[in-house]
Amino acid sequence: MIDRARTAARKGGYKNVEFRLGEIENLPVADACVDAVISNCVINLSPDKGRVFREAFRALKAGGRLLISDVVLSGELPPQVRDDLEQWAACVSGALPETEYLQLMREAGFSEVSVLARTDAGGQAGLPIRSLQVLAVKG
Repeated sequence: MIDRARTAARKGGYKNVEFRLGEIENLPVADACVDAVISNCVINLSPDKGRVFREAFRALKAGGRLLISDVVLSGELPPQVRDDLEQWAACVSGALPETEYLQLMREAGFSEVSVLARTDAGGQAGLPIRSLQVLAVKG
């Protein structure tokens, strides 16, 4: 993926971006050195989402932004879904209730946490899951 991103940036003429391989709980950057952190349904796969948010906060400059799209719960998951590793890999079993997810962002230190979009993602399976888009700012 990093090679694809670098190729796309080179083809697009983007010189103000950099791509690094790392773990979401241990970003390979110094403190307060990035302007933005983005994530598309990756935080959900981490068993320690609070640590992920603290790490993003650490890496961001003052005024930096965290923009994410992820899956959250709007109710209880049935035990057979909650305990299914395939459902974890599908970003379902690892989902937290929306209020808890947003609270972890605030506890990490983000001063502004705004839900930009909320979409039912349970579909025909009838699961209590939502797709959430959130913008958080390091004050």
